[in-house]
Amino acid sequence: MNAGVAATEAVAPSGPILEARDLALSFGETPALRGAGVEIAAGELLAIMGPSGSGKSTLLHCLAGILVPDSGEVRYRGRRVDTMREAERSELRRRRFGFVFQFGQLVPELTAEENVALPLLLNGVGRAEALGKARGWFDRLDLPGLERRRSGELSGGQAQRVALARGLVAEPDVVFADEPTGSLDSLAGEHVMELLIGAARDNGTTVVLVTHEPRIAAYADREIVVRDGRIAVPIGVPIGVAR
Repeated sequence: MNAGVAATEAVAPSGPILEARDLALSFGETPALRGAGVEIAAGELLAIMGPSGSGKSTLLHCLAGILVPDSGEVRYRGRRVDTMREAERSELRRRRFGFVFQFGQLVPELTAEENVALPLLLNGVGRAEALGKARGWFDRLDLPGLERRRSGELSGGQAQRVALARGLVAEPDVVFADEPTGSLDSLAGEHVMELLIGAARDNGTTVVLVTHEPRIAAYADREIVVRDGRIAVPIGVPIGVAR
């Protein structure tokens, strides 16, 4: 394992599991973040809200090490993420982070169980073991009998639950969910959220959720609102305060 990632596993200081300070990032001449900052406790479910174009997804991508800010700091368990090499950030994302996106982004050539197993396979887990762990999620997420179907044979809600299982199968420390219910109707969206929250609580997983829907944000422990690239409104229980 890369020494940079190994260090994050060996050291677990007190304080937030994720922290961003004074993040600034522009796409060409367009500023996306203008000094945004947030602290997220281990096991917390945080909702990031804001209108379209506010910078909420950009903030999530910086926290996850997908994007590197122009200035400011991102820390995971006390270690700088923004100064890691791309290979280190990639390994961190594979081993410690899980992802659920709006449209699932399943690999159409793979079966549902192969899609769920993909993070484990990428981490070097043997195929039989990876598929065995993947299959365990199908009953848990109300998907019995769908293991061998491909994405084109699944409903939108079923496909998003498969994507949810893929984000959780490797037991990540943090799951980043970017509009995970945005392509679903209200009933399917609430079902996905209940499953996500339940699985996260069971595993002690931190969840960082981007949404523009108040009914989805209501599932979280705390909300922050991003406007014009800044944290405009912190809502809910401050970090470190028992819920």
